Amino acid sequence: MLDKLTETFSGIARRISGKAKISEKNIRDAVEEIKVALLEADVNLRVVRRLVNSTIEEALGERVIRSINPGEQFIELVHDKIATLLGDGSASLSLKGPDTVTVILLVGPQGSGKTTTAAKLALRLKSRGRRVMLVAADQTRPAAAEQLARLAASVGVEVFRENGSKPERIAKNALKIAKKRQFDVLVIDTAGRMQVSDELMKEIRRIKEAVDSDEILLVADAMTGQSAVEIARSFDEALNLSGIILSKFDSDTRGGAALSFKSVIGKPVKFIGVGEKLEDLELFHSDRIASRILGMGDVVSLVERARKAIDTETAERLREKIAKSTFTLEDYLEQFSRMRKMGGVKSMLEMMPGMGGRVDESGLDEARWKREEAIILSMTLEERRNHHIIGPPRRKRIANGSGTSVSDISRLLKNFDKSGKLMKKVAKNKTLQRQLMGGAGKSQ
Repeated sequence: MLDKLTETFSGIARRISGKAKISEKNIRDAVEEIKVALLEADVNLRVVRRLVNSTIEEALGERVIRSINPGEQFIELVHDKIATLLGDGSASLSLKGPDTVTVILLVGPQGSGKTTTAAKLALRLKSRGRRVMLVAADQTRPAAAEQLARLAASVGVEVFRENGSKPERIAKNALKIAKKRQFDVLVIDTAGRMQVSDELMKEIRRIKEAVDSDEILLVADAMTGQSAVEIARSFDEALNLSGIILSKFDSDTRGGAALSFKSVIGKPVKFIGVGEKLEDLELFHSDRIASRILGMGDVVSLVERARKAIDTETAERLREKIAKSTFTLEDYLEQFSRMRKMGGVKSMLEMMPGMGGRVDESGLDEARWKREEAIILSMTLEERRNHHIIGPPRRKRIANGSGTSVSDISRLLKNFDKSGKLMKKVAKNKTLQRQLMGGAGKSQ
């Protein structure tokens, strides 16, 4: 979502960070570029003015101009300003102990993604040991309860629904059941409207009073830009929000909403939706997003995604296979699904230091990965485990089965052998492994 902004900030960082001396003109020119980039990204005008004025004031002081590395100091200052603008840290949920029910109310306009976000949040909480029940309190949209029930089934949590009851009654009855059956988190999906109205606010207030909610989270659509901030202000004035979940953060939009919520309404973004899959909900870390905007990467988030996709035991088993030359095409096939869990190649590269705003999608050749996956899926189990037996007749059969050519099969096998030799060297070279891990640490 922040690609354009990242591209501009990365360019500023590359030009200034290496300078041994910087002048007042250097600073003012850089800050003017930052100002234009933020306005183009649809960041609130008053927020931009405050950031620009405070950045110039501090950058012209002794901390930057008179420092040993003024260029790096300036970039660090900008990073801190952006992080503060985004919310300064991360804001987690206020969850009660396991013996008490925490009630989370999800609110927002129609089409913001509340129902899907409810399931994403339930899955996240469940994976952390919580017993979650979803509540279908949206009695306005005909298919809302059915959609929530399907999503609840897919993430393995229960859903409470009642036909014909008032939303506040549904919420109250759900809380009684949750207490009786020892659920410790209740996530209530409320109704939305195309336009924010007094009727909607009154309905949500009645639900809030019926269950004494602990969290009131607005689900805001990142694609709506600054209008999302104004919608958040309306909901906050009526309900006193505890935070925001920004859906569709992976969309191709200008992204100013994410940078404006905290400054405009004083409430933090707590989570971001980073994809369509139900596991694609991440805690919002302002310092990590600031690093990505400045092209510094986000190695910590990348490692966290990797840990979700592959556990330590599996990683060690793969390392041993590579070191002993027993890594097969079957193992290689497993990596495709793991890569998808991590967001795909482009998403991973964007988190690498120095890659922000400069990922050339044309060079990624996602089609090649899909073609290779189709080829391996067309092989027998015996062929995947021992690719050396794949002679001309087998290559022809595999090509026909995968809709590719014999030359595609030959190229895959040749590249697999080459990469296997390289991976074996890395797996056996402890010094190189320490250097790679050290480099990742320094990038933060």
